[in-house]
Amino acid sequence: MGEPRPRPLIAGNWKMNGRRSDGIALAKAIVAEAGSLGAELLVCPPATLIAPVGEAVKGTAVALGGQDCHPAPSGAHTGDISAPMLVDLGCRYVIVGHSERRAEHGESDALVKAKAEAALAAGLSPIVCLGETEAERDLGEALAVVTRQLLGSLPAGASGARTVVAYEPVWAIGTGRTPSARDIEVVHGHLRRELATLVADAGAVRLLYGGSVKAGNAKEILALADVDGALVGGASLKAEEFLAIARACP
Repeated sequence: MGEPRPRPLIAGNWKMNGRRSDGIALAKAIVAEAGSLGAELLVCPPATLIAPVGEAVKGTAVALGGQDCHPAPSGAHTGDISAPMLVDLGCRYVIVGHSERRAEHGESDALVKAKAEAALAAGLSPIVCLGETEAERDLGEALAVVTRQLLGSLPAGASGARTVVAYEPVWAIGTGRTPSARDIEVVHGHLRRELATLVADAGAVRLLYGGSVKAGNAKEILALADVDGALVGGASLKAEEFLAIARACP
């Protein structure tokens, strides 16, 4: 018998979307059904909505997270938000190293690691994102790329209880394309084996899949070995779609 699988995590990354009224409405619609689901639900709204959405999910089965944090706890960093600030608003998680930040803001593995360590220090659980580009996959470099990112981005002190890893192939984000089930299994299995050399309780680290996850493909993806949930982008902006993905957890 293998180790029991960790409780699935279905995380919604709202990215740069939403105004106060529709953000609160979306959060409340998710809260209304979250308590009856077996998966843990997480919403990560844009910075302007963290406070009002936090009030909407406070004391419910839905957790709150940020989409990024600065490595420093405070200081002269215009436009940035620190991990302690996220905690102050009720956040329990923060996404770090999303491919959009790696690409648009030039974030290196070292910077992602520093952000993840800042998150841990503040009491947050970082969701460390990894993923190859289409060109890298076509060259057969997918496993090498995610291994390099994992080794360079995983925070010191990572543990199954406090650290999440999300595999998001860059070419599948927002495109409607997804890897085959076998492709996902291969990468997740590889990441689990790599984690076993880095983290004492590697089996408890939740490995999420992200990249065009939707209600129609969630059941197949979430049933795969070493897939412990999903990091959902566009589909997380519609409550029923997001909840349908959560219901698909085995």
